Amino acid sequence: MAPPTTYDDDDFVDQYDDIEEEDEMSAEDKVAMQQGTAEVQKALGTEASKVTVAQIQEALWHYYYDIDKSVTYLTKTFIAPAPKAAPKPAPKKAPEAFFDDMPWLEIPKAREAVFIEPPRSVGGLLGGSSSAPKMSKLQALAALRKKKAEEKKDQERTTPPEDEVSKLSISDKEPVVSHSHAPSAFARTLFGSALEADQTQRRHVFAMPYTQSSSFLANAFSEPSPDDIVLAAQAKAGKKTPATPKTTKKSQKNEEAAKEGGLASSVSSLKINDGPPPNSKGLDVIKEFEQNASKRNASFVVVGHVDAGKSTLMGRLLLELKLVEERTVDKYRRQGEKIGKQSFALAWVMDQRSEERDRGVTIDIATNHFETESTKFTILDAPGHRDFVPNMIAGASQADFAILVIDANTGAYEKGLKGQTREHVLLLRSLGVQQLIVAVNKLDMVGWSQDRFQEILEEVSGFLTGLGFQDKHVTFIPISGLNGDNIVKRTEDAAGLWYKGPTLIEGLEASGPSTARALKKPFRMAISEIFRSQQGTTTLAGRIDSGTIQIGDPVLVQPSGESAYIKSIMLDTEAKDWAVAGQNVSVALTNIDPIHIKIGDIICHTTDPIAVGDTFTMKAMAFEHLMPMPVDLHRGRLHAAGQIQSIAATLDKATGEVVKKKPKVVQPGGVARILIKLEAKVPLEAGQRVVIRSGGETIAAGLLE
Repeated sequence: MAPPTTYDDDDFVDQYDDIEEEDEMSAEDKVAMQQGTAEVQKALGTEASKVTVAQIQEALWHYYYDIDKSVTYLTKTFIAPAPKAAPKPAPKKAPEAFFDDMPWLEIPKAREAVFIEPPRSVGGLLGGSSSAPKMSKLQALAALRKKKAEEKKDQERTTPPEDEVSKLSISDKEPVVSHSHAPSAFARTLFGSALEADQTQRRHVFAMPYTQSSSFLANAFSEPSPDDIVLAAQAKAGKKTPATPKTTKKSQKNEEAAKEGGLASSVSSLKINDGPPPNSKGLDVIKEFEQNASKRNASFVVVGHVDAGKSTLMGRLLLELKLVEERTVDKYRRQGEKIGKQSFALAWVMDQRSEERDRGVTIDIATNHFETESTKFTILDAPGHRDFVPNMIAGASQADFAILVIDANTGAYEKGLKGQTREHVLLLRSLGVQQLIVAVNKLDMVGWSQDRFQEILEEVSGFLTGLGFQDKHVTFIPISGLNGDNIVKRTEDAAGLWYKGPTLIEGLEASGPSTARALKKPFRMAISEIFRSQQGTTTLAGRIDSGTIQIGDPVLVQPSGESAYIKSIMLDTEAKDWAVAGQNVSVALTNIDPIHIKIGDIICHTTDPIAVGDTFTMKAMAFEHLMPMPVDLHRGRLHAAGQIQSIAATLDKATGEVVKKKPKVVQPGGVARILIKLEAKVPLEAGQRVVIRSGGETIAAGLLE
């Protein structure tokens, strides 16, 4: 017999360590809970006695120490709860309504009455004989008549059915003499007047009053059928008059074709969301923007080579600004320990998708918001992997400036400069980004070496200057994203005290959107996201490239050409009546089916729509060899496949004059005028910046002409 298995209590306790740790309050939570309890009691005043301390602390914990939400919850729940509605009395039912739900036929067994014959005395009168009493003459006569009637019925029942069926006739005409055999009873039942007999029999068996009327028998089909009513309504809705029916064979095909065309136009003219447009206030948006005294809005994209620490840096920034709680990061750290990714806890603040956490890389644009005393910022965390460069292009097209994150580790910096760091900088410049913060990350891994920082600064500065970045618009900051050095507070490490420049948050506040906004140009907004709001309204998110917009404006979605109205505008989770160029907003549309909208489309005013085409001429800067070849055109979220159809000429970089006409190949670094033919029509116009890629590489960028 095998010895009994012994279990250690620690085996069971360890399974619940994580849960118990999550339930325990840290020292910071206890201090915050104490302060919050006092503030809630102060806010409640004399009503504080109606709630217990435990109830107050439960509300604070649930609402993450939000005093206003906790006070509102306690007031509604415990102090002044909403009165409960009294239950409605059951409606009284009149006795005559008892049979309202009773069908004409097939009465349910539960509703059938059961007649019980009353008990009768077995014997005769008291003191009399037990034999049947003697009938009178009248009773005997009635019994005889009853007996004869029953015998007559028995004879009728025994008569064969063929005699009755043979008496039926379809018409009143004289019978035609036929030498053929008479049909059998079964055949006469099938082909004779069985239908009329059956209907007549049913009318007699189920004696409904309306079936006996002459109008029911004579005018059964004189009124339009339900199908006729529906077809007439559809024809009216589609502004089509129903055609007069014709019986000639010549017009039968034309009639069927007209009916199909009428139904098709009727369906196409119907709309689900047809309704009155939202009311417009008729604001002078440019004047409202100039008089607006609120904080400025700025968005920045975070780029760099894969594993440079972009997401970790942004997670640390949000943690230092108290926008993310320490216990949330602790929870991510415990989850990361289970899969061997403990150091990814801060990165998971930005990377919320399960696929991103499993692979350890950012895949799509991650968005977050924070604000300082002077500016409301929008973070656009872009992927660094080469497979997701199109998503990086989408993020950079929505940014006012950029943070370039460089890994200072030996070997990692050199690898990144030859990889995605170079391509990302090329794309930033091609998309019009002029301001740049270079965050030299992981400098603590090299002992805060000033020589290493200076080496990176000199090499990257020369590279940026060659691409057209001005020195006054480029800032270098040594940081440690994992430890939080020089992000919001200066490093306390003695080895890094040599740095006297701005911290990252100070560099962000010094940067910002360009003061020159294209406010007076036609309204253009690129769609980067489509979703349904809680009210079921189609909502589009994106950046306004030019112009202004306000609630109630009629707009057009290109290239579908569908029109709609602006129902609401959201800017950084705040409802607005208007928005201007340079802002990332969410707009809700009415009177449009979302099937006509896709990411990459352009919203414009109906009075000044953007053109749609498939052939474009552009002045391109070549990063690789250019020749007639298949390419992909990128602008923001817009991706379109096509090909370079021809090269018109190579141009001088400084003057733009033609150097050579119709060259076969454009060398890297050269500027040329090329003709691009796309597979589908897209909304593009002159002056817009586009990127050309082929085979997973960025080969050119430039302006449409």
